[in-house]
Amino acid sequence: MTTVLLLTGSASAPGSSRTARLVQHLGRDLSAQGHRVQTLDVRTLPADALLSADTSHPAVADAVALVENADALVVGTPVYKAAYSGVLKTFLDLLPQYALRGKPVLPLATGGSPAHVLAVDYALRPVLTSLGAEVAQGWFVLDRHITAADDGTVILTPDADAGLTPVVDRFHEVLAEPTRLAVA
Repeated sequence: MTTVLLLTGSASAPGSSRTARLVQHLGRDLSAQGHRVQTLDVRTLPADALLSADTSHPAVADAVALVENADALVVGTPVYKAAYSGVLKTFLDLLPQYALRGKPVLPLATGGSPAHVLAVDYALRPVLTSLGAEVAQGWFVLDRHITAADDGTVILTPDADAGLTPVVDRFHEVLAEPTRLAVA
């Protein structure tokens, strides 16, 4: 069974974060496909430990272990000023140089303007690649295309769903490759 870590880097609380909702939506799909899914919301880690790069802090050490023990990751972030969130950057900076070596990673970004669509390829992808990740095609979803139903399930507009579905399907294919996890 593949363990997929859902890593969210939103500064907003998970219940109000469209990014977290989108990533959790994909997590439910991954779980239904038979993967073991774990979640790490970086904003819940102690700020003082993150900012001082205290990797010995128990919460930070546990978070780093989650990354190291995952077979694959979905990394979600809102886009602020044409880049991924600072809280996500702070956490990624704490990881060992090749913490993502050989791991398939699906980067996702959300934002309020199509002007931020390149943040996935020009901001998030390079840092994930520098950590050794095998980065799948990422995707950007406009905030206004993500809503939550009364029961908490995510509703994507047809346009957002049509764009995201092939990206997620390809990630499923990568996870299903029999040699994929033997190498990682």
